[in-house]
Amino acid sequence: MTLSRGNVGGYEYNRMVLLFSMMNGAAEVPCAISASAMDDLDHVKRTPPERREAQFLRLRDRIEQCASRKFEAREFEGNPAGIILRSIDFRG
Repeated sequence: MTLSRGNVGGYEYNRMVLLFSMMNGAAEVPCAISASAMDDLDHVKRTPPERREAQFLRLRDRIEQCASRKFEAREFEGNPAGIILRSIDFRG
């Protein structure tokens, strides 16, 4: 089953991740992508925190495709279990 689009939670400066969610039917799947992964995807260096959400929205389709692949592979992390995307997840 492919996940569908959820909500954008915003940028967490202390963890340097942008939080978002995907939907598995009615169940929300918590997700996060690292700032460095977004910068790598966007081919830029050090996007300012106040521009992270706009950056995510530009890259959203690619980010959500990767989150769906990790969900299908059952690559969950954290508590509660969710999907965390890093630069390495977009290579290859």
